Amino acid sequence: MKQITPTQVDDTFLDGLLGIESSKIGFYSDVKQKIQELEAANLDLKIKRSELQAVFNAISDAVIIYDNLSLVQHRNHVAPSFFHHESRHGNSCRTLFHNDRATDPEHCPVERALCGKSTQMAFSRQPYNSSRNNFYDVIATPITDPVDGNRALVFIRDVTEKRNRELQLLQAEKLSSIGVLAAGVAHEINNPLTSVAGYAEALQRRLRDDPALAGDQRLRDFPRYLDIIVREAYRCKGIIDSLLSFSRKSDGSFGRVDLNEIITEVLELIRHKQRDSKISLRTELHIPLPCVQGDASALRQVFLNLVMNALQAIEEKGEIIIRTGCEDNDVCAWVSDTGNGIAPDRLDQIWNPFFTTKTVGKGQGLGLAVTYDIIEKHKGTISVHSQPDQGSEFLVKLPLTQDQR
Repeated sequence: MKQITPTQVDDTFLDGLLGIESSKIGFYSDVKQKIQELEAANLDLKIKRSELQAVFNAISDAVIIYDNLSLVQHRNHVAPSFFHHESRHGNSCRTLFHNDRATDPEHCPVERALCGKSTQMAFSRQPYNSSRNNFYDVIATPITDPVDGNRALVFIRDVTEKRNRELQLLQAEKLSSIGVLAAGVAHEINNPLTSVAGYAEALQRRLRDDPALAGDQRLRDFPRYLDIIVREAYRCKGIIDSLLSFSRKSDGSFGRVDLNEIITEVLELIRHKQRDSKISLRTELHIPLPCVQGDASALRQVFLNLVMNALQAIEEKGEIIIRTGCEDNDVCAWVSDTGNGIAPDRLDQIWNPFFTTKTVGKGQGLGLAVTYDIIEKHKGTISVHSQPDQGSEFLVKLPLTQDQR
C-alpha cells in the first residue's frame, strides 16, 4: 500500500476530507439533540399520563369511555363495582342502557353523546351483587376526535342512598299528615263517646237508686245492656287515647319508660285486627319490669312495627307471643310468631330501607329499618331468629338505667 506523507496531502483533498467529516459530526449532533428532545417529551407524556390516570382512578363515580362504535374503550376502577359485566372492555352501551333494543338514539346517553349532545339522565338497575334496584344519575359528554370520530365520556353516580332518604322523608311527611288527621278525628270521636259513657252511667245510677224502675220487669235487661255500653265506650276511649299518643310528635327527650305499658298500649290499638282473624295473641309480661331510659313515642313505634309484621307474616291461622323479662343488664322483649319465616339469605337484608318480603301493596319496607334506627339510638340491640315456614322471633334489648343495675 502506498504511504502518503504529510507533504503529499494537497489542500483540496484535505478540505474535502474535513468537509465530509464536519457534516457527519453535524448530522449526528442533530440526531442526538432530537433524541434527547423526544426522550424529554416522552418522559413528560408519561408524567401527564400518570397524573391523568391518578385523577381518573380518584373519581368516586363510575367513569366509562365509549368509542365511536358505542363500545367500552376504558373504565375506571369504580365501574366494575357498579356494573361488573356491562362495563367490560368491548361491551356495547346496549348492555347497560337499553338491553331490550338494538339502538335507542333518543334516550341512550352514549348514542346522544356520539352525536355531539351532552346528556343528563337518571335510571335504575339491579347490580350483579344485589337483589334490589339501585338508582343512578348519568352525565354523558362527547369527546371530539376528528380522526377516529366522536367518543363518549360517561359519568355514573350511585344515588340510591340519597333517593332512599328522600323517599323516607316523603313517607315520614305522609305519615305525619295522617297522624295529624287521625288526631283530629280522635278528638271529634272522643267528645261524643264521653257523652255516651256519661249518660249510660247516669242511667245505671238511676236504675240502682229508683226501686220502682229496678223492679220493673220490662227493664230487667237494661242493667246488662248499660254495663256493655259503658265498658265498650271506655274501651273505645282507651283506643283513641293510644292513637293520640302515637300521633303526638316526639320531642326526642328521654325519660323512664315501662315497656309493659308501651306493649299494652300497642296491643290495644291492634286488637281489632287480631279479633277479626284466626290469630291468637298471647302476652307473658314480667311484672314488675324495670324501667328503661327512652323515648316513649319512638318505642311505641318499634313494637307497633314488630307486632304488625308478625300479624302480616301469618296468612291464616297462627299465634303471636309477646314476652318481657331481664337478662344481665338489659330489659328484653320478645315478639314471636308462627308465620312464614324469613329465608337465611334474606336475614341480613331485612334492616335495609325499602327491602320487603311482602307482596306488592302490603308494605314499603321501612318498618324494620326505622325500628333498627330507633333501637340503635337507645343504645340497644335488636336481633332476629327465623326459619322458612317456622316463624320468626325478634328480640329487643334495652339497657337498664344506672340506678337499677
